[in-house]
Amino acid sequence: MASGALQIAGLLVGGIGMIGTFAVTGMPQWRVSAFTENNIIVFETIWEGLWMHCIRQANIRMQCKVYDSVLALSPDLQASRGLMCAGSVLSFLAFLVAVVGMKCTRCRQSGWLAKGYILLTAGLLFILSGAVVLIPVCWVANTIIRDFYNPVLNVAQKRELGEALYLGWMVAFCLLAAGAIFCCFCRCCEKTRSYGYSAPPHHPLHCQRLHRTTESSYSKSQYV
Repeated sequence: MASGALQIAGLLVGGIGMIGTFAVTGMPQWRVSAFTENNIIVFETIWEGLWMHCIRQANIRMQCKVYDSVLALSPDLQASRGLMCAGSVLSFLAFLVAVVGMKCTRCRQSGWLAKGYILLTAGLLFILSGAVVLIPVCWVANTIIRDFYNPVLNVAQKRELGEALYLGWMVAFCLLAAGAIFCCFCRCCEKTRSYGYSAPPHHPLHCQRLHRTTESSYSKSQYV
């Protein structure tokens, strides 16, 4: 019962991380315009994402435009696009492998070893996808903070951390947690199998000798 609940928890957390990875990849709120100095009244809000940039005017309408070329992006966003695509694929594969491992819950004793390997593979894929998602999120956040405190940079070019970065940290944590759950479950299965009850070996020759000894002793007692 506990192992089944652990599997379901890992699958749910991994599914949340997978869906969140897709959402973070498509969200345009990676870099948002910074309202600094004496800008009290703001008419435009600028969002910069991996695929498009948007301008929202006075909370009335929003216009978005897809980047014409990858070269139009900054180096950190260019690398983040590739890493987030790789993280999305890895999280999807990890979820599929975990689902295959869940289907083997009721199987013969010989299938426990294969089930453990499948869940271990899913856990490693979840951990790898979490690390791949965490790298671009931290990279972009570091670039934004560095440029924000750069006195040489123009105020209009400074940006702040967008909602996609905060969601990306949560998604990376979910993926890493799911990977840890599946790896721990595999470890627990190995310990359970190692400490399991093993029946004593059956030796027919020893049983025949014991049977002959019993018959001989019984025959002697009859003569007495």
